[in-house]
Amino acid sequence: MMTEAVFAQALLLTGELELRQMELLRLLCGSAVSSLALRLRDGLTAEDCGGDFIAAASLYALAALESAEAAGGVEEFRAGDLTVKQGASGDAAAKSLEKQAERIIAPYVKDRFAFLEV
Repeated sequence: MMTEAVFAQALLLTGELELRQMELLRLLCGSAVSSLALRLRDGLTAEDCGGDFIAAASLYALAALESAEAAGGVEEFRAGDLTVKQGASGDAAAKSLEKQAERIIAPYVKDRFAFLEV
């Protein structure tokens, strides 16, 4: 199942998590899979995108986890070699993960116009 593959990838990127964080991450992975699948170009499936879909969805889920944890006062977040301690720019890590996910999935999604940054 695609959600399990995305969850496994996200776990590889985060390292150790508490049980509550793992349960939340599993839910966020399911949500990332669903929302990303809706954005795919007509005729494409998640499976057609292969590892790119899994990587992008896992990064979206990690960005959502970071946002949720930042709101709860988490002092540190790790994704692979990246470590972010919450400070004035607590959303910076989440935005960075989302940008990377967008770059990975861009060839597969429907064209859409959006300002990412100014």
